Amino acid sequence: MAQPIAFEMQTRDPHAEAKLRLERAPAEHAEAVLAAYQVLQQLHDRGALEIMNGALAASDELLEKLVDNAKTPEAIRSIRNLLAWQRVLGSIEPEWFKAIFLAIPEGIAKATAERDKPVSIFGLMRRAFSKDSLRAMAAAVDFLQAFGRHLYLAETKTAANKQS
Repeated sequence: MAQPIAFEMQTRDPHAEAKLRLERAPAEHAEAVLAAYQVLQQLHDRGALEIMNGALAASDELLEKLVDNAKTPEAIRSIRNLLAWQRVLGSIEPEWFKAIFLAIPEGIAKATAERDKPVSIFGLMRRAFSKDSLRAMAAAVDFLQAFGRHLYLAETKTAANKQS
């Protein structure tokens, strides 16, 4: 008949295993340890460690002031506005923003370059009825219409919330 095999479970010593891993770590990770020392030295040279140390020492006071300021109605509105702007900016194509930001210095340069020339109503009308000006005016009117619509919706929503 077959004889049972004796099974002896070895007890693990997690402390000893951790100590062994720690002893091996400098040799296995020498490059990373040296890079960490360089980063630590640069933080020290620039005074960042002193700033962090001071922040940690005053952390309770800093946290209390931060919380007090974050509870104000202005701070809450600011955070809500930033979140709304994030959604708005995220929905706009970067090329459109680029067109706006390129047009600003170009328009200012043209306006200041022709500062000595007299402005005539016919010259303004000619420029206003150019294809590019009409396109910009159409975009501005579209924006104003959408703004008015959303402003009206916000006002009616606010009025409805006050009544209920």
